[in-house]
Amino acid sequence: QVQLVESGGGLVQAGGSLTLSCAASGRTFSIRRMAWFRQAPGKEREFVATISWRDSTYYADSVKGRFTISRDNAKNTVYLQMNSLKPEDTAVYSCAATPRTELLTTVVGSYDYWGQGTQVTVSS
Repeated sequence: QVQLVESGGGLVQAGGSLTLSCAASGRTFSIRRMAWFRQAPGKEREFVATISWRDSTYYADSVKGRFTISRDNAKNTVYLQMNSLKPEDTAVYSCAATPRTELLTTVVGSYDYWGQGTQVTVSS
């Protein structure tokens, strides 16, 4: 089993920045890919960014050029640096992990482990 705990959410003005963290514990050696998803009120959960254990990254078009996903293996932590935030970025952000594949996947069902989520609110 893998446990994921997010932190770093909060309230920020449009144009501002936030960095989210996702700390993994448990069988972290089994993780092949991690990702960030977000869910706004009344909307479905959507893919934001992903990183493989070989540091291959991929982003949703809506955040490309503004968000950066990275990881620190020594700390078993994945980060999401968010710059130039917009009100439409407001959502609960959750990190996810899968031991099943390193192949690129943006599908919710491909990820087996999820954190509890952290709220990001961007005011206009």
